[in-house]
Amino acid sequence: MTEVISTRIPNEMAEALKEIEKREKTDRATTIRKLLAKAIQEWKKEHALQQYRKGKITLWRAARTAETTLREMMQLATDQGIPFKYTKKDLEEDIKAATTE
Repeated sequence: MTEVISTRIPNEMAEALKEIEKREKTDRATTIRKLLAKAIQEWKKEHALQQYRKGKITLWRAARTAETTLREMMQLATDQGIPFKYTKKDLEEDIKAATTE
């Protein structure tokens, strides 16, 4: 199922879209869908890392929330200088999550 979304964007963004369409050889709708999908994925990663940084979720759960691998989430955390914190409780939660999914 799909949903139609209409929005106004600044002229600079419209020009950037035209440039991307030209370089990617795609139409406007395809270009916008690809860019939106990428932006949503990035937002999920950033949000999951924020939750992990605050201690609200484990790194494993952050990876699952961001729909990425644990390895990638570990790299992102390292890149942002987020220290690893892994407790016995975290291990138990991760084992439970891994065996129930």
